Amino acid sequence: MDESRFGLLSNMRRCLTSKGVKPIIPYQHKFQNFYLFGAYSPVDGDSFTLEYPYCNADCFQSYLDLLSEHKKDEFKIILLDNGAFHHSKQLIIPDNIALLFIPPYSPELNPAECMWRYIKGKTANRIFESLNNLSDSLAEIINGLNKKIVKSIVGWTLYNKCIY
Repeated sequence: MDESRFGLLSNMRRCLTSKGVKPIIPYQHKFQNFYLFGAYSPVDGDSFTLEYPYCNADCFQSYLDLLSEHKKDEFKIILLDNGAFHHSKQLIIPDNIALLFIPPYSPELNPAECMWRYIKGKTANRIFESLNNLSDSLAEIINGLNKKIVKSIVGWTLYNKCIY
């Protein structure tokens, strides 16, 4: 599980051009954004992603509560980084969720980071007129994900060996 900021500031990535031709990529310099909170299973490819206006303890609590209701009979072990709000004393962890923290400064151990790279790659080199347009585009990308795609992105051998 992780969260990532998405906004109107252009996300520039590589692009193909003819040799010797400088690529021309549209660019926008606006600082409006929102956050996606997402949990992605390396075991079966299940995913649960929600959009929030802020990245704080209240939004995280709301996300945990809704994630708890998703497949209510399933016990979920959530891998998290050490964001300050992940350790908030006011958090009430649902009974069917356990939090497992990765070591500090090691985002490469969180499979959700690969999912964010995939999603941001789909929105790279594009300009969105408003947050609603960006949100709609992200909804299309997320709704287009199936379990096979999610598992291929986050289903590292490292995690699957630990589970089986």
